[in-house]
Amino acid sequence: MARAATTTDAFNAVGDPFRREILNYLAAQEKAVVDIVTTLSIEQPSVSKHLRVLRDVGLVHVRRDGRRMLYQTNAEAIRPVHEWAATFERYWKHQLLRVKDRAERATKQGKETDQTQIRRNGNHDRDND
Repeated sequence: MARAATTTDAFNAVGDPFRREILNYLAAQEKAVVDIVTTLSIEQPSVSKHLRVLRDVGLVHVRRDGRRMLYQTNAEAIRPVHEWAATFERYWKHQLLRVKDRAERATKQGKETDQTQIRRNGNHDRDND
């Protein structure tokens, strides 16, 4: 099956790390292109190209403010991507719970080892007195 062009499919559009970074940056509030260029340290022509792709697939809104174009993430258009990714959330949660359990066991074992060492050292010190 042929892959959809990045300019027609939100899933392909967010496949690019620069576009994801731009979407994250624009999520808080609308920004001008110059702000995106400065903050994300991406060249202006690249930012414009990525914004055009994001705009074409509806992932960002744009409005004119005098001579400036202001962009903001369109959260509603991102919903299908979020819903799709959410189907995998149970796997991530399971993995995070496993990591948490291991860390707690290691911490508990470490404290028990520390207590044993303290008792041994305490007894050893008393034996030498």
